[in-house]
Amino acid sequence: MSFYSKALRSVAAAAVLALSFGVADAKEFKIAVGDGAGGTQEALGLAFVKALEAKTGGAHSAKLFLNGQLGDEQDTVGAAATGTLDFSILAINNITPFSPSVGTLTLPYVILSLEDAEKITQGEIGQQMVNKTVEDAGVRIIGWAYSGFRVLTNSKHPVSSVADLKDLVVRTPKNEIMIETYKSWGINPTPMAWSETFAALQQQVVDGQDNPYMTVNAMKFYEVQKYATNIRYIFSIEPLIVSEQVFQSLTPEEQQQVLDAGKEATAASGQFLRDQEARIKEELVAKGMEITDPADGEKEFIELATTAVWPKFYDTIGGKDVLNNVLAALGRPAVE
Repeated sequence: MSFYSKALRSVAAAAVLALSFGVADAKEFKIAVGDGAGGTQEALGLAFVKALEAKTGGAHSAKLFLNGQLGDEQDTVGAAATGTLDFSILAINNITPFSPSVGTLTLPYVILSLEDAEKITQGEIGQQMVNKTVEDAGVRIIGWAYSGFRVLTNSKHPVSSVADLKDLVVRTPKNEIMIETYKSWGINPTPMAWSETFAALQQQVVDGQDNPYMTVNAMKFYEVQKYATNIRYIFSIEPLIVSEQVFQSLTPEEQQQVLDAGKEATAASGQFLRDQEARIKEELVAKGMEITDPADGEKEFIELATTAVWPKFYDTIGGKDVLNNVLAALGRPAVE
């Protein structure tokens, strides 16, 4: 076979491959990311992009826009719902206002480990939440980032008990469950958009906030926060959502490739947390942060939050049975 014939065959083969993956309609999707570089959100996003490119043969790719460049996390849900944004990675509490049943996972002390988070989100209950989010919010969860427990940080003093919170002004997201949790501990938190948080800490408009160690590091909160407390009231789960309009515009084959890429990225996120969290904590200590454990194994925090907060949100999340289904899946007793 001549060189010319071989070249023609190569061109023809490439054309067939291109058509099979729809290169004529090739897209570079936009992914909004609330956090900065180095955190769990970015790690999930990078794993998704890599998997998407591999599964579509390079026909489709995506670009991450870090640090809220495409809008505040909660705003990106609305943008995705209307089809003006392709994907977003955001804290689960920012989906809860649009799809309340997802709020079950933000009730204090429901998720008690990474393994709990993986079991719920990747199982039947997680799929039910995906379906409800499509129905309620017009977005589809296709992947999950696992960022660890939201530890409390502040710039004033160590916190080891509920009483130590009394003089602190603490920022929370605009999320009623989280707000009510702090109220159960005796303080009125300050709801604030994520994009405003660093400046508010820096200017001492607020004294503290809570987020996983991965996020504290990625957002450089160690520059404006001295003390951290290992509370475990919420395990931070950060979904990767796709606009349902965008998803439905894809072919069935492309939809499956997106779902498979999300599943692969989810597995990578769990491993990322296992590999990196201990190292990140050591780095934060090296950068001057002091880490404190709650007194009495956090019993006071747990009792106040679960007793006061859970009953207030049974109706909001779809009924007590929704919570009990999660607890049953985790091998824990139902609430009466």
